[in-house]
Amino acid sequence: MTVEKVDATLADFGAHFERLFASPDAASDGKVKLLLFLADREPGSSLTWCPDCNVAEPVIYERLEALPRGRDAVLLRAYVGDKPTWRDPAHPWRVDPRFALRGVPTLIRWEGGAAAARLGDDEAHLKDKVDALLGAGGN
Repeated sequence: MTVEKVDATLADFGAHFERLFASPDAASDGKVKLLLFLADREPGSSLTWCPDCNVAEPVIYERLEALPRGRDAVLLRAYVGDKPTWRDPAHPWRVDPRFALRGVPTLIRWEGGAAAARLGDDEAHLKDKVDALLGAGGN
């Protein structure tokens, strides 16, 4: 199983999203498509300013690696910005109806041009919930 991880910021998210999720090639490539919205990393650290992100991120990566052989995935990690940027009620990913973010981390499985499943900040660290979102449990 191969996981392609791509990092995006507010500035370059649109181009990455179009290429990986919305293009005709992406629609037919058979990969599990995931969006992971995270807080920005603290300068000089591997950790984010969001404690929930720091707990959920390793769980999500571990469960991705446990996907069955032959199931490839693309993970677009979208960094929401620093804390003041994220706290703005007009943050682009809060108001975009495709994502309608309420918290970070948020993990979304994208299928057929829309969010097919979602885990918010209160569930993204739970292995069984991540497995269910990935479809790893029953496939």
